[in-house]
Amino acid sequence: MHGLMMDTPLVISSILRHADRNHGEREIVSVTADNPRHRYRYSDLCGRARQLANALARFGLSRGDRVGTLAWNDYRHLEAYYGIGGAGYVCHTINPRLFPEQIAFIIKHAGDRVLLTDPMFLPLLEKLAGHIGCVEQFIVLTDDALMPSTTLANAVSYESFIGSESSEYLWPELDEKDAVALCYTSGTTGDPKGVLYNHRSQVLHAYACIAPDVMGLSSRDCVLPVVPLFHVNAWGIPYSALMVGAKLVLPGPKMGDGETLYTLMEGEGVTVSLGVPTVWMALLQYCDKAGKRLNKLQRTVIGGAAVPESMIRAFRDKHDVLVHQGWGMTEMSPLGTLNSLKANMQELSAEDKLKIQTKAGRGIYGVEMRIVDDEQNELPWDGVAYGALQVRGPWICSDYFRLDGSAGAHTDDGWFETGDVATIDAEGFMAITDRTKDVIKSGGEWISSIEIENVAMGHASVAEAAVIGVPHPKWTERPLLIVIKAEGKDVSKDEMLAWLDGKIAKWWLPEDVVFVDEIPHTATGKIKKIELRRQFAEYRIPA
Repeated sequence: MHGLMMDTPLVISSILRHADRNHGEREIVSVTADNPRHRYRYSDLCGRARQLANALARFGLSRGDRVGTLAWNDYRHLEAYYGIGGAGYVCHTINPRLFPEQIAFIIKHAGDRVLLTDPMFLPLLEKLAGHIGCVEQFIVLTDDALMPSTTLANAVSYESFIGSESSEYLWPELDEKDAVALCYTSGTTGDPKGVLYNHRSQVLHAYACIAPDVMGLSSRDCVLPVVPLFHVNAWGIPYSALMVGAKLVLPGPKMGDGETLYTLMEGEGVTVSLGVPTVWMALLQYCDKAGKRLNKLQRTVIGGAAVPESMIRAFRDKHDVLVHQGWGMTEMSPLGTLNSLKANMQELSAEDKLKIQTKAGRGIYGVEMRIVDDEQNELPWDGVAYGALQVRGPWICSDYFRLDGSAGAHTDDGWFETGDVATIDAEGFMAITDRTKDVIKSGGEWISSIEIENVAMGHASVAEAAVIGVPHPKWTERPLLIVIKAEGKDVSKDEMLAWLDGKIAKWWLPEDVVFVDEIPHTATGKIKKIELRRQFAEYRIPA
């Protein structure tokens, strides 16, 4: 027997309608290429999203057609999220930090008919024009007065594209399982793979984000997503912020600039901000050099890579900012865990709380987790057993776009293979110890490269650290610590090893320490271990 409830589909246009009706006065502030501090209200966003939907319909798009975006975090990009997806098309966000050949591959593979781009990416697209013939219309995110000249055929300014359209538009009744957004993985091994999200998954994910034990967003918050709109739905903020009516501050092309972020946070009263560790390194370094304190920011959500203990301490001790570490993947929309303390942990000492905060967090409702051994036997949640991390849930991908089930990312019983090695403690807090392809196995035992990196980052003279496994004649592999020295600081190999001694297991101590000027990163800010292994392919441990 079925219950007697209305069957109202979970679609993103319902979020926009709710925001328009209940939070129309709320402000959105943007840094753009043509305006250092653009301001307007939710009601303006909603009207212009409807104009965009009308313009795309007039262009002749059909349900399910892909519309690409190559843009930073600003109000026009946010309009695209809703104007494209709400009208029944698929908003395909493209990471401009990828290699040009990867961008061309992604556009062709997705079959984008229309492409929205920031003006600064026109030279890149002009070079790729002969490889992206599927694109019929280029829309440059500016107005006619600032529209740059371009050799691209059929290029118009965004404002002229939507300018004559009505702000009245009746959002279509879509199936909640219709596709709404598309994001490709960074493609560190092989071609990037497309993750195709549906309306239902994104609405449920947004609901999860606003929960008090997750991001805890409300209408009283001012949110600055440094995590880009072009990558994995900006961690759900375009949907969850509008769901609750939070003020939004969008940093545009200045998302990596510590001074700009500080000015925006202080000037606009930002209470919550989200981004990867490399961004917060820049912000904290700016504050230290300028002798400034973050007075308005209350909490930050950090993901994309392990958060060093030193960073959590710096936010806590210097700025009274609470760090919530999170973990997820493009294939997970992306949120899988978030680190918030349980009731029985509130009275712990600051140092005991810090030990918990360095973990990736506990699973949120909607995501099931398990760790398994090589034979797929489930391992206990005891904080000791290490295993391959698997997940399942309503916002986790079932297959990759146009790969027809050949991705091989799922187990026979329907769990998604994350590629991470993890441990989960009795309280449900998960800690990533490595990627399965990066794990260091020494004498038959696993060594956590991430834990060594986090401890190394706590040294005052270290700007960044990475650990890889290198061949060893007796132990098969041993860890090699690779370090970038902090500006104006010096540290020796012996000093680094002495710093690590006693903070990690004795047999985990790196066999050697090398100092470099640069550590390679992926397009999403993660350390590129595959490239490090190439760089040190000829390295031999000193006798």
